[in-house]
Amino acid sequence: MLHETNLFVTVKLHEVPWIGFEKRCEMEPLGRDCWQVTVHFGFKNEPDVPEALAFLRTRGCQMDDMETSYFLSRDIVIPTFGSGMANWREKLFAGMHRNAAAAADFLSLPTNRVVELGSKVEI
Repeated sequence: MLHETNLFVTVKLHEVPWIGFEKRCEMEPLGRDCWQVTVHFGFKNEPDVPEALAFLRTRGCQMDDMETSYFLSRDIVIPTFGSGMANWREKLFAGMHRNAAAAADFLSLPTNRVVELGSKVEI
């Protein structure tokens, strides 16, 4: 199922302190109400994707905040013993990955509109 308007968003974090709102979003039409959007943040900017995407309204991409869904990928790391890395390192890495902050929180996405699609990755 496709929504009326679909944005394929890439978030890039740069090594400059600030990126202003006028340079925050790049948008390329893909046809049939689909857009490729790149959102840029400096390392001192607070990554707020909904706020950045709101500026796309001035470029002809109409979105309703209450009808917007965000789809994210989420990987689950599973240690596989005997694969070359020490067992304690695999367990440590899997534990650190599991305890890391969620991408939705980092990007300031509203929790009631996020769908996470996951996969298992063996290390």
